[in-house]
Amino acid sequence: MQGLLEPLGMEILAQSDFDVPPVAETGHSFVENAIIKARHAAKVTGLAAIADDSGLLVDILDGAPGIYSARFAGINATDEDNLELLIRQVDATGIPQPAAFFHCAMAYLRNAEDAVPVLSQASWRGHIVTRPRGSNGFGYDPIFFVPTHQCTSAELPPAVKNRISHRGQAMEKLLSELSGELGKP
Repeated sequence: MQGLLEPLGMEILAQSDFDVPPVAETGHSFVENAIIKARHAAKVTGLAAIADDSGLLVDILDGAPGIYSARFAGINATDEDNLELLIRQVDATGIPQPAAFFHCAMAYLRNAEDAVPVLSQASWRGHIVTRPRGSNGFGYDPIFFVPTHQCTSAELPPAVKNRISHRGQAMEKLLSELSGELGKP
């Protein structure tokens, strides 16, 4: 992220540098949760903030796990717990390789009271495989099959994933918005 924002004259500082405590994601959408997280970070640090909320949506599961992706199997669930629950639910449908997509909403707030946050969203389409493959990535990456590359997200080299993923696409859109706002190419 630092490399992408450097041409705009922005420096990225991690929330951990400021001991920003977690905030409850009480929104009903990815956009709401991204704004909640960015507003919280801006309030605690006194600086502008960027936050995202992302998740996996599986068509045959009516969009589940969706905004609950990180806590699909429960509040203290591990990535493995979430993955296993999703595999069980997909298997129970009897539908092989159901369509799915990752979605990311990103919010940039100039300050904690910013009433007009800069927003970007992007999706990354693929389908679910129920036998995990690959060791790169985290979460649902081992079962998210990327048709354009004929492998799971966890089998992609990190640089490729960062470029083509929902987060990578959302960041590119956010950069474009911020470039226009700041009058930079």
